[in-house]
Amino acid sequence: MFGRIGRFTVNRPWLVIVAWIVATVALATLAPGLKSSTDQADFLPSRYESAQVTKIQEKAFPQQETPAAVVVFKRADGGELTTADKATVTKVAKEFQAKRYKTFDKVLTSPEAVSKDGRMALASVVSTEKDPTTEAGQDSVRKLREDGKDQLRGTGLKMGVTGPTALALDTKDAAGNTDAMIMMATLLLIIVLLGVIFRSPLIALMPVLTIALMFIVANGLIATASNLFGLEADSSNSAILIVVLFGVGTDYILFLLFRYREHLREGRAPKQALIDSVSRVGETIASAASAVIVAFLALLFSTMGNLRAMGPSLAISVAVTLVAALTLVPAVFSLLGTKAFWPSKAWQRAPRNRLAGRVGTFASRRPGLVAAASTGLLAVLAIGAFGFKPGFDQESSLPKSLESIQANADLQKSFSAGETDPSLVFVTSPQGTPLDKTALDSFRQSVAKVSGVGEVSPARLSAKGDVAQYDVVLKFRPSSDQAINLVAGDLRDAVHHNAPKGTKALVGGKTAVLADIEDAVNHDYRLVFPIAAFAILLILGLLLRSVVAPLYLMLAVGLGFAATLGSSVWLFQNVKGEDGLLFSLPIVVYLFVVAIGTDYNILMVARLREEVLSGKSTAESVRLAVSQSAPTIGSAAVILAGTFGVLMLADNSMLQEMGFAVAFGILLTAFVMALLLVPTLTGLIGPKAWWPRHRSGQHPGHPGQPLAGPRQEGQEPVTTGSHS
Repeated sequence: MFGRIGRFTVNRPWLVIVAWIVATVALATLAPGLKSSTDQADFLPSRYESAQVTKIQEKAFPQQETPAAVVVFKRADGGELTTADKATVTKVAKEFQAKRYKTFDKVLTSPEAVSKDGRMALASVVSTEKDPTTEAGQDSVRKLREDGKDQLRGTGLKMGVTGPTALALDTKDAAGNTDAMIMMATLLLIIVLLGVIFRSPLIALMPVLTIALMFIVANGLIATASNLFGLEADSSNSAILIVVLFGVGTDYILFLLFRYREHLREGRAPKQALIDSVSRVGETIASAASAVIVAFLALLFSTMGNLRAMGPSLAISVAVTLVAALTLVPAVFSLLGTKAFWPSKAWQRAPRNRLAGRVGTFASRRPGLVAAASTGLLAVLAIGAFGFKPGFDQESSLPKSLESIQANADLQKSFSAGETDPSLVFVTSPQGTPLDKTALDSFRQSVAKVSGVGEVSPARLSAKGDVAQYDVVLKFRPSSDQAINLVAGDLRDAVHHNAPKGTKALVGGKTAVLADIEDAVNHDYRLVFPIAAFAILLILGLLLRSVVAPLYLMLAVGLGFAATLGSSVWLFQNVKGEDGLLFSLPIVVYLFVVAIGTDYNILMVARLREEVLSGKSTAESVRLAVSQSAPTIGSAAVILAGTFGVLMLADNSMLQEMGFAVAFGILLTAFVMALLLVPTLTGLIGPKAWWPRHRSGQHPGHPGQPLAGPRQEGQEPVTTGSHS
């Protein structure tokens, strides 16, 4: 099949290239816009309490006033507010109200909105929108900030806007800068590394240009799929999509180019060398991509809606990359021929690869020692994984220079930290009968007694009187661990236990959503991991036609996953002193490191199998496999790790954690696992590694072909891997 694909694309390059350009233009112009949601409640299933509260609120209070933002006023010199200052705050709030911002219903302040220490005053901005953090709401905050600067000029006061909508605006602006930085750094890294490896400007640039087409096509397909199937898109996925496309895409292109260069060195005509390259590495690339795709699709079983949306998005991107690697890339290089390597002449002679040769020789002579040392290193790093603490406080990961973060820090000095986004408590009458106001007052007092609760508003009744809402201001920041633990524990226990007789009481709001997300993520760990592992194991079994090899390969990659997570814990929690790591980091590391790590293992095991079946001894097979595969695996790993490592340049600490974990995991997988642990384990296990296929009398890599005997001098090896 891959031979037919190679012949078609190489012999009809213009047809393939034009087809890709047409598809790119069509998807860029006709695909619907990609919808995005920053409301985490949209990503939870209805069985969670916070999701139920959202439904109750929409039904009972259709014109509900939702906290959109908080304006924090203070003196520029940090002193107490004077009588004139307080009058200015009242005047400015009234001017804001008179502006009638598009999504804001009211801007309110009062004498009670001045802190007890007299240093700060607040103005509450409320909205009747279901989600005040929409783009229109963010535009309203931006305009309010601009107007505030003009109105406070010369007054000695300064203001900052925080709260949900202001935080969403600042997060979006910061993410936009991050995406641009990541894109530029990734492009520069790929161009420089490819230039160093091949010493050719054309090869350095062509993959970047082809991957840019893949990026546009993938985005269009993701938007179309999201529109057809009603998927939400998490706003943080764009940076991940960039590095996945450029990282994985460069990997597959490298697999093809290394084999293409090898065939050219053997004296084959350029077009035939390219056809043979697609034919030989096509199965490896397809298998590697399939492992990544099924790992991402395993996220469809996630409880979290944003992870369910991310899975298909990334799977579509990898599928596009696979198709492009087997069609667009060969077509482009079919037109370029050997000119692609200009001005370098290195493609005409085989490199010595002395370091790779030494590593291969050592691994073949001391397989037990190398296997033990590799396992020991991974095991030591894996110990740190036991100390992993998930973190849900996304605000703490944002740059401290953002206005919403600074204003929130100011607010916490004089007010309860939960003022910006109170938790919501609803009491409902299942029979639809009016609620007893005396019982509601008693219930309010019981909630106010919970340790960690700052204040509880009087009950606000629905039009029918059968639903009551309380705003509960916590003493902790809404997204902090203390607030999440309080809501998930004591607050919900008190609310449920003290609900008036014959009623049902529930807790919702941002903090409750985060508490439910924590429960959902723990569920996903138990479900998604085994599903992804089984799917990848099945793909390995089909590729290798073996039962034994896939088992120890997956065990090795599992150890690599634990070592990667443990390393992240050592660095960020123990060295940098972070309170916790990105709560979804284990899932991200598991999927990326396991799936992509399997790519390198496939290359290595395929080469090992080839040498063993050609009649070489186990030690010689290990030596040749390591020395011949090291350039391909090493180059691909460095580029892929570099593209993920670019995330460490972001100001967002959660992106930094993700960048380090995946980049370091890929390096561990490539240089410790694929080049050392896997070949030495295979050498120690011997022929049993290929059971039951090694007894069939057929070559495991190509069903129907007879088992190869010893190669004659100059005979071309049959492989599914790629090497330099």
